[in-house]
Amino acid sequence: MNAPRRAARRRAPHPAAAPVRVALTVLTAALGLSATALGAVSLRMARTVVTPAGRVPDVRILSLDPAAQTITLERTDDTSLPGRYGLFTTGTSDYLRLGSVVKEDGAGVTRKLLTHVPADSQLAPAAAFSGWYYDKPEDLQIPYRNALIGTPVGPCPAWEFPAAIDSDVWVIQVHGRGTTRSEALRAVPVFHELGITSLLVSYRNDGEAPRSRTGTYALGATEWRDVDAAIGYARRQGARRIILMGWSMGGAIALQTEFSSPHRDVIAGLILESPVADWRTVLRYQSRLLRLPAIVLAFAQQILGSDWGAVLTRSGSAIPLDSLDAVARAGELRHPVLVLHSDDDGFVPSDASHALADARPDLVMMETFGVARHTKLWNYDETRWTRVIQDWVRARGLATEE
Repeated sequence: MNAPRRAARRRAPHPAAAPVRVALTVLTAALGLSATALGAVSLRMARTVVTPAGRVPDVRILSLDPAAQTITLERTDDTSLPGRYGLFTTGTSDYLRLGSVVKEDGAGVTRKLLTHVPADSQLAPAAAFSGWYYDKPEDLQIPYRNALIGTPVGPCPAWEFPAAIDSDVWVIQVHGRGTTRSEALRAVPVFHELGITSLLVSYRNDGEAPRSRTGTYALGATEWRDVDAAIGYARRQGARRIILMGWSMGGAIALQTEFSSPHRDVIAGLILESPVADWRTVLRYQSRLLRLPAIVLAFAQQILGSDWGAVLTRSGSAIPLDSLDAVARAGELRHPVLVLHSDDDGFVPSDASHALADARPDLVMMETFGVARHTKLWNYDETRWTRVIQDWVRARGLATEE
């Protein structure tokens, strides 16, 4: 609290005061402009968080060699990772599967192409590097069917991969922010081998499911209702034990479902891949990457969490950041949780995942990777990723394999 100020006595202005007053006026105006600029940056940050966005090219293609079936990408922390990946492109092909690194130097990384490209292929100079690998259900060569799930916003499309044998155990896969259910195709073979039916769902505003009234994300605060509807669908199809698996923001949605679903009695556990366990941790990390002043982050969070800010972001309602903090709500967990996260994630820091594991060691098991980046753990080390999930599922008596 500021100490009371003494009333200043009136004095005749000193001759030198005029330039000082001018300087103060200029300074005040500059501060006003700075405050306006900082406010604009904060608003932009808040809007970015809640606004669905498409895939953005994030890597340059340096060269393509159809004869050798290789492609050279600019070197980044992601493009130099070992393993299998995907590349979203434009030109002759719109999606390429990438294999192992053939050679690399300080500027570029050459990888084997696992999708054949013709000799006359032409690609745009920029592409999006991805951990998807599979981009459509047919790629898995596992029988599936299309489903429509009735949700509060309308019918949401889903892919259902039935278990090879009768089973009452299902896994519901929830994809992350800015992606679609194809993100989770990597996990289907793992659960299929365990005799578990996989349901890959869409949710409001993800580009496949219906649009909500505002068309914005609620970061899990409303999307969980669409996942809850998927649980209801699975129950009607015979599911009695359900695993929720969430990727990135899908992890936040899965956690909100765990906290709020009226179907909690059939939830058997959660598997979280590179999850958002606390949005404030993510926002703080992203603001540091962008070298934004702390005041920008603080104001952006005020905008997100207030009714007046919802008018500015056009989100329709305040984002309940407190309710979305799974670490603070760890005491409400009722089911076992497996967390897989890389400490070099680069997008969603693993801090909150570690904190969640520390808060509930009785329920939360964390498998930490050191070099795998965001949602690319399967790509980086498929054998380890698969083994950890299978061991966790079997240990809880959820596998129904022959």
